[in-house]
Amino acid sequence: MESILVLTHADETGSAPTKASLEAVTAGQELAAQLGAPLTIGIVAAQPQHLSKGLPSARVLAVSGDAFAQPRYSTDAAACEALVRAAQPTIVLAPHSARFSRVMAGVAHRLGGFIDTHITALASTNSNIEATRWFYRQRVEAVLTRESRPWFLLLDPGTHEVFSGQAASANIEQIAVELPTSRTTVTGLRAPQQGTQTIRPDAKLLFVAGAGWTKKQPDGQIHIEAAASLILGFLNASGASLGSSKSLVDQGSEGNSVLPFLTHLNQVGQTGATPRHPKGLSTCCHGEEPHVVGWRFIAERRAISLDPNCGWTRGKADVVYIADAFQVIAKLNELLESKKA
Repeated sequence: MESILVLTHADETGSAPTKASLEAVTAGQELAAQLGAPLTIGIVAAQPQHLSKGLPSARVLAVSGDAFAQPRYSTDAAACEALVRAAQPTIVLAPHSARFSRVMAGVAHRLGGFIDTHITALASTNSNIEATRWFYRQRVEAVLTRESRPWFLLLDPGTHEVFSGQAASANIEQIAVELPTSRTTVTGLRAPQQGTQTIRPDAKLLFVAGAGWTKKQPDGQIHIEAAASLILGFLNASGASLGSSKSLVDQGSEGNSVLPFLTHLNQVGQTGATPRHPKGLSTCCHGEEPHVVGWRFIAERRAISLDPNCGWTRGKADVVYIADAFQVIAKLNELLESKKA
């Protein structure tokens, strides 16, 4: 008989589980219901009692202490290993977060298990568990099954609903962890200056900039400073996350004018990220196949383009606005600022 363990961890504040952790809880609850299998939830946090208040009725295991307040390979791997050994599950689900993605393969190796990453869906058919993921830059969808156990599955964020059921009062079972000698010490956090952070995975809107922002405008001039000001103003006013086409981020390495806050981390598409946001707005971007791949999981896609025959008008966006992106974003910023006031 299968048994399921969902591993979770705290957010930066340490007082609540991450959004991706709550999505993993939903996935575990749904799979357990399909299989009729027992569900266990494991928590890695300095003070897990704060996290257990938002979880469903299930067996809850936790490791606690200051050693787990910050991500660290040695302590996180030891914590996850201890939780898995205590629960003895056949299936281990965990969010594909930065914290867990770097340790879970090592944990699976320690326990003689197998791991698959970037899972987007789970299902049970004829008592077999099927895990779905994408390959080849999100172009090929595959369904995986394994007979070997324990099977570790890292779930991509944004693929399941955040658990929002009636929270139960859980009795936490504390699990002792034998920590290895730590060679690192967390002395503090460094964050970008306020207003310069442009990648926001939990944002409701993805704003994608294309190379048109750095091209000559109707007056025959290039307006990099104006473009940067408009884009940053929109990001700050709307709380959107910034994406970019490959052609735009490559301009800096080619010696051309480029938006000063843009890096390859903002790139979406065939050779970039494939983010998942409820809505997306593309500007000055031709929207051909490499960029469409990056937009595959955006629920509602809109674009601004001066070319009525651009790639976005051929069924790749839900709505296309034939207009000047400079003028549209300037008007949007004006409306957002007036609404805020």
